[in-house]
Amino acid sequence: MATAENNSAVPAAPKGKEIIRWLGPGFLWMVSAAGSGELLFTPRVGSMYGYSLLWALFAAVILKWFINREIGRYAVCTGASVIDGFATLPGPRNLALWIILVPQLFVAVISIAGLAGGAATALILFLPGSATVWMVVSILLATTLVLWGKYKGIEKASVILASALALASIVAAISLSPSLTEMAKGLKPTIPQNINLAEILPWLGFMMSGAAGLMWYSYWIPAKGYGMKKTGKKEEDESNPKKQHRDPKKLSADDKNKLKGWIRQMSLDNTTAVGGTVIVTVSFLILGTEMLRPEGLVPEENKVASTLGRLLGDLWGPVGFWFMVVGIFIGFWDTVLSDQDGHSRLFANGTRHLLPAKAKGRWTNEKFLQRIFVIVLVTILPIILYLVIGNPVQLLKLAGAIEAAHIPVVTGLVLYLNKKSLPKELQPSKIVFSITALAGLFFSAFAIVYLLQLTGVINLN
Repeated sequence: MATAENNSAVPAAPKGKEIIRWLGPGFLWMVSAAGSGELLFTPRVGSMYGYSLLWALFAAVILKWFINREIGRYAVCTGASVIDGFATLPGPRNLALWIILVPQLFVAVISIAGLAGGAATALILFLPGSATVWMVVSILLATTLVLWGKYKGIEKASVILASALALASIVAAISLSPSLTEMAKGLKPTIPQNINLAEILPWLGFMMSGAAGLMWYSYWIPAKGYGMKKTGKKEEDESNPKKQHRDPKKLSADDKNKLKGWIRQMSLDNTTAVGGTVIVTVSFLILGTEMLRPEGLVPEENKVASTLGRLLGDLWGPVGFWFMVVGIFIGFWDTVLSDQDGHSRLFANGTRHLLPAKAKGRWTNEKFLQRIFVIVLVTILPIILYLVIGNPVQLLKLAGAIEAAHIPVVTGLVLYLNKKSLPKELQPSKIVFSITALAGLFFSAFAIVYLLQLTGVINLN
């Protein structure tokens, strides 16, 4: 494994076979939205629009590669999260943090309510009780495991099953022998007639990962050991998290070169995630187009699992159906686990920066704050919301739309952050900067057109 010199702030980046062993954060990023983006919305889009939006699928995933790489760049070069970085930006005090955290309050509550509701649609197929009861049970079980800190083993098992489901979906998609000619037509950027952007925007927002998941990548990078080391003064600087991180502009030339190696490692990690996402997402699009579209089936309300179960059930019989149903439960419920953990970390991290400087005691402790957010923000409030609305698909559509609209904001802030915080040698090239900015504009365009369609200013029917 990579080792660091005693007098260096940066360990040497891995080389040779060690490069493979250091992959990992990108895979966590990829599976963090599997329960919503790939598993739910992609078959829906395939059922409604066939292959006509295949170009948008590729564009969204590839452009998120650039956005995520800039978030990873900051984490590699500073050892800090982008939330820590946003707290350092000039302007009205903590304005950037408020711009990030306020929309994510809604995303956290809405998405977890929808995900737990989606998991419940699978449980009601083989257990007595209503979807509402099993939604509450699912979310409370997830909360218990997150608070207890014992969910990592379950996540590993879930990843194995999710990988098996992804492999089965790929095999099933290939077995359908989809028309390559029809798929090729979908690579031409066109907008289908009668398109409903309320369906497309959440798909693009959640695909691979939404705005929140993009920011979580900056937690996983330092946790894996990529790049800059922290100062090691966490205990004495607990009340001021900014002191835990070094200034990359003050590094030696040797350390800056090492960080370039870590940026390459992070880029490879990012690329493996994008490659895997493209393969799995295209497979689900094929299954939705070939299996659901001819029968006019769209996963809705409390029939999400039973409808999606037919993706494999109509090919491989009852074994395929129940395998898909179990996979759907695991996909949704495991995403509840990761989202509870991710959102609570995000808000605990942000809250520490928002607290007044004179705050002391446990209110400056992120672990304590995280537990508060787990109980209130991502458990109690989602249950209340589901009891009021009770439609997992509509909830996830709303959360996905907010995520898609928030991605350009995150993109703009992180580009500015890297420009301000990093030495010139570690900043993105002009080409990379331009493409990343274009990525933000891509999601902005869909969000703006959606708002115009929603308000009746334009009509795409």
